Amino acid sequence: MQQPKFKRVILKLSGEAMAGDKGYGIDPQTIQGMVHEIKEITDLGVEVAIVVGGGNIWRGHIGEEMGMERAQADYMGMLATVMNALALQDVLENNGVESRVQTALDMRQVAEQYIRRKAIRHLEKGRVVIFAAGTGNPYFSTDTNAALRAAEINADVILMAKNNVDGVYDSDPRHNKDAVMFDSLSHLDVIAKGLKVMDSTASSLSMDNDIPLIVFNMNKPGNIRRVVLGEEIGTTIQNKE
Repeated sequence: MQQPKFKRVILKLSGEAMAGDKGYGIDPQTIQGMVHEIKEITDLGVEVAIVVGGGNIWRGHIGEEMGMERAQADYMGMLATVMNALALQDVLENNGVESRVQTALDMRQVAEQYIRRKAIRHLEKGRVVIFAAGTGNPYFSTDTNAALRAAEINADVILMAKNNVDGVYDSDPRHNKDAVMFDSLSHLDVIAKGLKVMDSTASSLSMDNDIPLIVFNMNKPGNIRRVVLGEEIGTTIQNKE
């Protein structure tokens, strides 16, 4: 069996990825495909934690259009991530992958409260841990949650799974056919160039804690496994030596 390059990873999934081509809600076929990819790397012995967004259910700009207070809209977004996490957990367990959902908000009837040492213990036992409800605070994104949890659990890397985008480009490849993809970048490059990889808080947190990121296309079957095995796909972002 091939040996993975990484022992413990954070997989960052956007909420939109859960919707597939539908653009809203949770698409059963799409989530089954995700779980198949995740199972492939857990079978390699990789410890997997997941941070999932909530954009397929709730977007902050909707709250803005309603005149909603930002904090209120952000809490609604946190609840959307919990719904996605529970759906993902159910499909994982139906496919024989033991998992736990941990939330930054207290909702003990449906999920565990986030406890760092407990999360690490779950990972050591081979369980997939899904971190939901962001950091539990408004004004922070799920990208920041991914960077924070990666630092807390000593993850080797954050895997940023993107929809139909192969990596980080100098401009939007969907609108500019001449856009150039970067093979590698530093965290400082990402911040200085204003590249839309993560929000600036998450990028700074990753830089300060020396957490590498790999940005890749999750819609190509087998890509998560390839990344974990060390194949050079997508864009690698890390501190320069």
